[in-house]
Order: sequence, then structure tokens, then C-alpha cells
Amino acid sequence: MPLYEKYIGRSRDDFSTLEELVKNYKVTVSDDFNFAYDCLDVLAESTPDALALLWLSRDGQERRFTFSQMSALSVKAARFFLSQGIGKGDFVMLVMGRDRRFWPVFMGLHRIGAVAVPATHQLTAKDFVYRCNEAKIKMLLATPDFNVPAVFAQAEPDCPTVKLKAVFGGDAPAGWLDFDALFDAEGESMERLPNKSSDIMLMAFSSGTTGYPKMVWHDYTYPLGHLLTGCFWHRCEEGGLHFTISDTGWLKSLWGKMYSQWLAGSAVFTYDFTRFSAPDILEKMARYRVTTFCAPPTMYRYMIKEDLSKYDLSALRHCTTAGEALNPEVFKVWQKHTGLKIFEGFGQSETTLCCWTGYPWIQPRLGSMGLPAPGYRIIVADEDGAEVGAGVKGEICIRTDEGGGGKPFGLFSGYLHDDELTQSVWHDGLYHTGDTAYKDEMGFLWYVGRTDDLIKSSGYRIGPFEVESALMEHPAVLECAVTGVPDPDRGMAVKATVVLAAGYEPSAELIKLLQEHVKKVTAPYKYPRVVEFVPSLPKTISGKIRRVEIREKDSQ
Repeated sequence: MPLYEKYIGRSRDDFSTLEELVKNYKVTVSDDFNFAYDCLDVLAESTPDALALLWLSRDGQERRFTFSQMSALSVKAARFFLSQGIGKGDFVMLVMGRDRRFWPVFMGLHRIGAVAVPATHQLTAKDFVYRCNEAKIKMLLATPDFNVPAVFAQAEPDCPTVKLKAVFGGDAPAGWLDFDALFDAEGESMERLPNKSSDIMLMAFSSGTTGYPKMVWHDYTYPLGHLLTGCFWHRCEEGGLHFTISDTGWLKSLWGKMYSQWLAGSAVFTYDFTRFSAPDILEKMARYRVTTFCAPPTMYRYMIKEDLSKYDLSALRHCTTAGEALNPEVFKVWQKHTGLKIFEGFGQSETTLCCWTGYPWIQPRLGSMGLPAPGYRIIVADEDGAEVGAGVKGEICIRTDEGGGGKPFGLFSGYLHDDELTQSVWHDGLYHTGDTAYKDEMGFLWYVGRTDDLIKSSGYRIGPFEVESALMEHPAVLECAVTGVPDPDRGMAVKATVVLAAGYEPSAELIKLLQEHVKKVTAPYKYPRVVEFVPSLPKTISGKIRRVEIREKDSQ
């Protein structure tokens, strides 16, 4: 049986209705839970030859790792860190891209109680300085690709807490440890080291859409918060092959590249590409017979522009998306060409999957985020934290008081070294997500936007997503971002910043066409009175649109 059944006490197929799942979903965990010992090692013993990871390099090299191999490699990684003086509570930053070493390294850090800090290879020297000092990073393990060692060299004089640097996959620069040589020399056995489930296991920087990245920390129960992610939402299966497109520098990689896929008995497919190319990704999905797939809406948008009939996606059984709200037009086109619906999920760096469309109980409703996920008690609240009724826009909040079931598995434990910031968003038994939505009469949540993104125009409260969705239905629009700009009569006017699809050129006539299109698709008062065409949108290094940057530019 898949390992996840040990933690929820039954098979997912035993639940016949959503109501039954919500009522009976309960996760049981010991006080000293550690995924490396209690899950990876168990899988290595019970299914030693089952595939855990299928890794493909950017030049086509394949590497396959079974659970027994992954367990042994993670022990070698743990021993490497111990040999360098890294131990419980030490913070280790991992800038590893999609390298195959990430998986044993991450598990190795779990084994010794050190804190894993995933980070993207896109960091600048300034980014390194901020992150290393704020988190008090003791060791950096980095890829030689993307010029990472050279970039860190610029930051190093201002990073006094970093005592150790290691690089893999190439010649180590002066002052850097050769990870591969030291790793290869280590043995494959060690005693279990103690930890508590409540210990800090993982720290991640938020994507920074509205300001400096926050330091989000999770304890050792975090992987079990993802039981819903891979076993129920992704619908991963024993013997399957799951593909989530994400750099390991972001927590989304842990949603789809490790914990819950292994708990479901599925292998993980990872392609170490340098730059996203829709034809390339589709070809790999077809060649390797990917069975379950998750990607952000932006990547689906690029894939539906391709001739999908050229790719054999017949092995694909289930598709999901998260990271941004999914535009209905993308859903329709993907379903038309693949026969598969895209099931949305909502979460943050601070949470796991907390709102979902959960096949087979919750079918997608175009434009809706779905229903609160089991284990999470979500309300839509006004500015005073009181729940509002159906159809009223408010902030998405998660109940954490005893009446709401307490702190859900997967919810963060706080912002590192910042109790004031933690208390500003988590008080009175509610965690305030900063995202706005409304509930319909059936309890489905409909995303509006970040609280900072709401546009108040002529007395109306307009969410950017609904206008963006309308624009995305027009063939001329590849990407867009909707913001508010100061207006002497309305207070704020709706502005659309648009990236055009191939074959379209900016013109006054096209602006008029887009405005009229929005008026027909949604309420006329929401149409963009200002339209600006740009070659690209400002985004975070995780790929999320920075509307705040557009607003700041327009206010100058």
C-alpha cells in the first residue's frame, strides 16, 4: 500500500464523497517525525527497487534513482555535512537549480537537523547579502552554473556568517570545497539523530511581490501538510511519473518534486532545462510518458499556443496548476486539445495546499479557486476579522484557534527573527493571507487579488484578475497585468499593461478593440481606461508579476 495510508489511516479511494473526506481527514504523526528516516528509509526498505527520481540533464543525460539508492545517497550527504561541522540548527543555503544532487542533499540535512534554505540561482550579489545576513547562513552549497560562485564572490565580504562554501559538478574555485569529491568519500550508514517534530526544518524566502522577501519557517511536520498535494490533488499513483515545473529554489518544488509524490509511491521527473520552451517541455512529457503534471498558469499559456496535436500526451492522466489564478481561456483550450481539465490549487510559502479543486469530488468551476482543502478552515473576513457573507469581497483568512481545529499541518510556524511581523498577520486565532476573494452560495472561493492590488474606482472595488481574465480571452494578448492609476474624477482608473502575442502590433485601434472586448466579457465599468503595450512584464525571480512595480512607475 502507498505510504500515505500510514498517516491518514486509510486509502484515498475509501472516501466516497467530499463531505466524508472533510469529516474524516486526520493526519497522525509522532513527536519525533523526520521525513528522511520515517518515509524515505521506509520506502527504501519496503520498495527498494521502485523508481524515486528520473532526472534528465539539459544535454539529454538520464539518471534514474531508486528509493534504496536515494536513501543511501542521503546518508552520504548527511555525513558530508557533519564532517564539515554542520549540525542541528545550522542554516545551509542551497542554490542548486534542478540538479540531481538536490534530493539527497535535502534529505541529508533533514537527517542531521540542519535547516535547509532553498534559493534560486537567479540571485544577485545584493540578494545574497540580504538573505545570508537575515537568515545567518553558515554554509552555501552552490551549482557552478549560471555564474553563481562569481556572483557570490561579490557578496561574500558582506556575508560574515557564511563560514563554508561548497560547489558541485565542476572544478571548485579557490576557497570552495569540492562537494563531489568529499561526498564520494563518505560512507552509507549512520545512526538516527534525534529531533522534535516542532523543530525548525526548513526556511524559505517568500517571492517578494510587494516588498522584501519574508523569511518563512516550517517545522518537521511540513511534509505531511503536503499529503493532500500529491496524493489527492495531483492524484499521483504508485508506478506513476509526476512532473512539476519548478526550480528547487522555490517551495513549489517541494509541493511537486519530493514529499507527497513519494508518499503516494510515484516517481518524480525532473528536467534540468535552462530556459523554458513550450515545445521542449511538451516533447519531454510525451517521450517519458508523464502521468501527472503541474505547472503555473504562465507556462500553460505558452503551451496552448503550440500545436498540441504534434505531441503524444496519452499517458497523461491528471493536470493541476498553482502560483497564480488560472484564466478560463487557458482551461478551455487545454481541455479541448488534451481532453483533460486543469485542477487549480491555492497556497502560499506560508501554507501548503489550502484551497483546491479536488478530483474526483470537486470539479473545476471556471475562474474559481475551489473549496477549502481538508484540514484548513478558511473564512473570508472583513477588516476586523469577522466573516462576511456570500458574494462579499474580503481577505482570505485561516482559522488557527481550537474552534477552527488549531494550527493545520503545513501552516508555517512564523517569520524568522521577526515576531512583530508574525503577529501582524497572525492574531486572534486567524492567519491573514493578504489575498482577497469572495465565496459564492455553494462555498466556492473566487480570487480577486492581493489586498494591495485591489483597485477602488468610482466607488467600485475591482480585482485585477477578473479584468486580466477577460483580456486573456482576446487572441492579441499573450500576458497582461491590471493595476490602478490615479484619476482626478474616479480616484483610480483601471490600467492594463499588455504583452502582445506574435503577429500583433500596438495601435490606437487595438486599444479600442481590447476595451470593447472587456466590456462584453465582464461588467463594463471594469474595462481598462488606460492600455499600455510593453515587451515584457516586471516579475519576481520566481516568475510572479510585480504589479507593485507597475504602480510605482505610474506614480512617479
